[in-house]
Amino acid sequence: MTLSNSSKADILVSGGGIAGLTAAAAFGSKGFDVVCVDPTPPIIERDAAGADLRTTAFLQPSQALLANIGLWEVFAPYAAALKTMRIVDAGGTVAEPRLIKEFHANEISENPFGWNLPNWLLRRELLAFIKHLPNVDFRQGVGSKSLFTRTNEARVALTDGSQVRCKLVVAADGRNSLIREAAGIDVKTLRYGQKALAFAVTHPKPHENVSTEIHRSGGPFTLVPLPDYNGLNSSAIVWMETGAEVDRLANLPTEDFQSEMNTRSCELFGPLTLASRRTVWPIISQVAQRMTAERVALLAEAAHVVPPIGAQGLNMSLGDLRTLLDLADNDRNGLGSQHMLDTYHKCRHTEVQTRVKGIDLLNRASMAQKQALRDVRATGLNALYSLAPVRKTLMQMGLGVKG
Repeated sequence: MTLSNSSKADILVSGGGIAGLTAAAAFGSKGFDVVCVDPTPPIIERDAAGADLRTTAFLQPSQALLANIGLWEVFAPYAAALKTMRIVDAGGTVAEPRLIKEFHANEISENPFGWNLPNWLLRRELLAFIKHLPNVDFRQGVGSKSLFTRTNEARVALTDGSQVRCKLVVAADGRNSLIREAAGIDVKTLRYGQKALAFAVTHPKPHENVSTEIHRSGGPFTLVPLPDYNGLNSSAIVWMETGAEVDRLANLPTEDFQSEMNTRSCELFGPLTLASRRTVWPIISQVAQRMTAERVALLAEAAHVVPPIGAQGLNMSLGDLRTLLDLADNDRNGLGSQHMLDTYHKCRHTEVQTRVKGIDLLNRASMAQKQALRDVRATGLNALYSLAPVRKTLMQMGLGVKG
């Protein structure tokens, strides 16, 4: 497809983050003509300025979707399996583990819970994948400017002066979505006064494919397995704290930061060594009032934002994509119709609201500052996760699969 002042496509995907690029790849692999736009060219090198050093854990249902569209064979060589989920309460008077609960994937499945990959690498591989799809036109450095819809089509004006006419607009343009705003869809936002530090580390003890969440106060300190880095055991870390504390930590000299990082990690993997830049991300919860408008479907953070707990964020987004892709593929003549979009909203919105509320509660419990509240959290954690039927149900809910 070639750039012109006005062009046509089946679908315009607004947003070229991981969710948007995956959507473009998914619809393109199913034969739809797709235009994908993003005003910011993706950064696809680990140590480049502005690189996204967070990671994404693809849980089992998401991995199945990626396999269906041909992406998993691209990602698999770079993935670190998540075979065990470990929850650690270190909320006592000193920063040391006082309660450890582990959940093993083989309790409910022959496969790992999920597979973890760095976000910058996902963007790199997604770009390479869609370049080989002749029906996908990715326009870097071009964003959506305005939206006009009627019952049979949508028209999206772009920042380069061109226009795309299409049957369906997929809004994957983030928590401040222009398409969502143009479609008149309101959102409800909760702010916690939190931020997250995201970075990579190396450590002497192998992670043994264990993802570890350490709860003390301010939010969880999460270590997620990565493939070895320069021959050393490596993990990705997301460290949530109050905004002021994250700003302080982000600006500490490396030696001082490593000292505080090792105290907070309880040195479960031995002394951690910083192996990347430190990046800072704001933490909110947000839910769109609706998942759809005329000829528009909201996807990913345009529809919902959650704190990074339990690997739910992008997996919820891929749940959106799986539903939208099935609806489009099953009725190509009805692409973008009111019936299709009403079905999409009905299938996704209640589940999204439920998961956002659940993660909100977990985050608030993890933020507890007072010792008495941290003691209550530890008691509840021990009681909840010690019962075998409850453990199994919680693991299945976390994966988004049915027992």
